[in-house]
Amino acid sequence: MTSSTKTKSDVTLWGAGTARTLRPIWVAEELGLDYTLNAIGPRTGETQTDAFTALTRKQKIPFMQAGAVSLSESLAICRYLQQAFTDGGLAVSHMPHDRAKEDEWCCYIYGELDETSLYVMRRHYDLTDIYGDAPEAVTVCRAYLQRQFAVIDAHLAVRETLLDIGFGLADIMLVSCLDWAVFYGEELPKNIQAYKKRHAARPAFKKAMQINYANLPEVLDGTA
Repeated sequence: MTSSTKTKSDVTLWGAGTARTLRPIWVAEELGLDYTLNAIGPRTGETQTDAFTALTRKQKIPFMQAGAVSLSESLAICRYLQQAFTDGGLAVSHMPHDRAKEDEWCCYIYGELDETSLYVMRRHYDLTDIYGDAPEAVTVCRAYLQRQFAVIDAHLAVRETLLDIGFGLADIMLVSCLDWAVFYGEELPKNIQAYKKRHAARPAFKKAMQINYANLPEVLDGTA
């Protein structure tokens, strides 16, 4: 990820291979950062080494260091990068109401789509050998996810991005969840389909996908 056209930074990221690790990689690419990626994966043992545990006792990816700043949690990492490096391709909210609306959407996406729906499905649909099979829970999560999609689809009926200030952090959070949902066989409403197609065409997204899923070609070619 070294290029003369990229902004020099001391950013190091850990984590690859999941929707959550995609987010900071995508943000870094949108911002044109010259960053270092340690592409360790979940449930590989790499997050449980002494070296990584010394960085974060959570033993979770993604993780970031930038100088004296150490952060876990994808949203926190992305927010830091967005605020610390503002010359790239992400809209930055400067007015209090814009910042609050961005926070509203990011919290909603992370809380209702990621944690409440998709991550429960990940455990009890995708990783049943570890967490156990729970088909009723997965069915309820799918229904709940579609209820949230209806809300988002209505919002996107007259918008190309979630916020009027343009493509930003909330959109990265949402698109990462939409890809995740499609991977689990979910149908997307019409406006969301158009929205996803539009932003999946962004060069930074395409590059981030190639980087994040470099060891998972079946995800990139849709055969997973």
